[in-house]
Amino acid sequence: MYIDQLQLRNYRNYDSIDIDFENKVNVILGENAQGKTNMMESIYVLAMAKSHRTSNDKDLIRWDEEYAKIKGTIKKHNGSLPLELVISKKGKKAKSNHLEQKKLSQYVGNMNVVMFAPEDLHLVKGSPQVRRRFIDMEIGQVSPIYLHDISMYQKILHQRNHYLKLLQTRKQTDQTMLDVLTDQFIEVASKIIVKRFEFINMLEEWAKPIHAGISRGLESLEITYKPSLEVSESQDWSKMIEIFQTKFEQIRSREIDRGVTLVGPHRDDLQFFVNGRDVQTFGSQGQQRTTALSVKLAEIELIHSEIKEYPILLLDDVLSELDDYRQSHLLNTIQGKVQTFVTTTSVDGIDHQTLNEAATYEVESGSMKRVK
Repeated sequence: MYIDQLQLRNYRNYDSIDIDFENKVNVILGENAQGKTNMMESIYVLAMAKSHRTSNDKDLIRWDEEYAKIKGTIKKHNGSLPLELVISKKGKKAKSNHLEQKKLSQYVGNMNVVMFAPEDLHLVKGSPQVRRRFIDMEIGQVSPIYLHDISMYQKILHQRNHYLKLLQTRKQTDQTMLDVLTDQFIEVASKIIVKRFEFINMLEEWAKPIHAGISRGLESLEITYKPSLEVSESQDWSKMIEIFQTKFEQIRSREIDRGVTLVGPHRDDLQFFVNGRDVQTFGSQGQQRTTALSVKLAEIELIHSEIKEYPILLLDDVLSELDDYRQSHLLNTIQGKVQTFVTTTSVDGIDHQTLNEAATYEVESGSMKRVK
C-alpha cells in the first residue's frame, strides 16, 4: 500500500497543504523546527488515530484554531481508499471511504505504517512502558479485536485501581465489587497475554534472519515476552485464568494496602538477547541499534505476512543515527518494495541508489514543495 495524496488543515505548524507522493522513497528535506517531523507525524496519525509524540491531541491543532484535519488517499491492491481524521477539542472523528467510523478501533488498520525515529532506538534500552506501547500499537494495526481488548482492559484496570484505593482508605469495606472487577480483569488480561505471546513469536521469526544479516552472521537474536505473572505460552487460556485467580487471592491484602493492581499486562515487558546475553544490560550501543533496526524491519515483513500488503515506512531523522553499513542495509531492504518517507537536514554523504532516485521535497516554515 502507499499514500498517494495528503491534505492537512490547521495541523501543527501547517495552515493548509495539499501534496502528492510517489510510491517509492520520498525524501523530506529542511532545517530543524520547519515542520519535517510534523509532516511525518500527520501520516502516522492518519493511520493510527494517535500521535507517537504526544498523548494530548490538542497539541496537534494549530495555534488558535478549533480543529485539525488530515485527509489521505491510500492505494491498495484492491483500489483506492480515502481516509479522513478530524481532531477537535471535543475529540476525534474518523472516516473510512467517506463513512464515519463509530469506534476508532474499527478505523485503525485501514492504513498500516511502521515508524522508525531516534526514540525507537530506546526500544531496547528504554523503559518497559516503551516496549508495551510498541507491542500494543503493532498488534493493534493487524488485529482490531486486540485494540478493543486493550481499551476494555484499560477501563477495567482504572475501575479496579479506583476501588482498591477506596478499600485502602476504608471508604469502602465490601470486597464483593472487587471480586467482580477481578473476574472481568482476568478474562480480558488473559486474552491480551495470549495474543502478545503469539505476536512476539512471529516478530522473532522475522527478526532473527534480519539481525543475522546485519551482523554478518556473527550474532543471534532472541526476543522473549516477560509477563508479570508466572505463565507461559504453552498454557491454554483456561489454565491462565486459573493462575491469575490464585495469584490475586495471594496478593489481595497487599493490593489493598498499596491501592493498586500489582500484576497484569500493564506490568509486562520484552527482553532482547544477542548470543544469549541481555542486550539492554550487556549489549554495546551498536548491538542495541542493530536490534532496534532488526525489529523495525521485521515489523514490515510481519505486517505484510498478515495483511498481504506492505506498510508505509516512516524514517524520521534516523539515517543520521545509523552508521554507513546499517544505513545501506536498511536502504537495500526497502528498495523497490515499501513506500518510504525519509526526513533529514541533508542527504550529503549518503550515496545510495534508493536515495538518488527518490522524490525530494523541501519544507520551510510550514510550507512544502517538491524539488525533484
